[in-house]
Amino acid sequence: MFTGIVEEIGEVKSIKRGARSFTLCIAAEKVLQGTRIGDSIAANGVCLTVTNIGDGCYYADVMPETMRCTNFASLSVGSPLNLERALAVGDRLGGHIVSGHIDGTGRVANLERDDNAIWVTIAASPEIMKYIVMKGSIAIDGVSLTVAYVDSGTFKVSIIPHTQEETTLTRKKVGDIVNLENDVLARYVEKLMQRQSGGLSLEFLKENGF
Repeated sequence: MFTGIVEEIGEVKSIKRGARSFTLCIAAEKVLQGTRIGDSIAANGVCLTVTNIGDGCYYADVMPETMRCTNFASLSVGSPLNLERALAVGDRLGGHIVSGHIDGTGRVANLERDDNAIWVTIAASPEIMKYIVMKGSIAIDGVSLTVAYVDSGTFKVSIIPHTQEETTLTRKKVGDIVNLENDVLARYVEKLMQRQSGGLSLEFLKENGF
């Protein structure tokens, strides 16, 4: 479990490619502190297991399913990555609940400066857009953000100076692909409503503790 508060920007040091998968070596500093083999680190919002630790880097295996659902196919040596260690019990939850399980990708449609902020517009598929609501939470390449505009095919977030400096988001260009993770609560609510064949009612809510 993560919060979407990026700890540092790492860099792809090497890629060992398989037929439909690969092993990443990621150069980092802060996220290696106290990290052991088997720990989880989110890279661009993707939860990866640390399989080995080297001198100033760690290794992680990327399976075919992850390749299909994320922007990892576009990674190359030198690519920057937003990195975050798994949430420790007792830490402040500064962002929102992020699982590190990517729902799909979106495309940067526009970048626009607004005084000290930068508006980023993301175009996404209907399967992702249906979970995005005004003032709701979204993780873009692992960064916890608040949705400030939404329509049928796009949404916008406003990036403050601190996030501009501490993440890769404003390094993006129009057309770049980003990883998206919707607020996990939306999916559970949808599943709950589907199981209630008669629709959502006050009686059902009361019976289930609401």
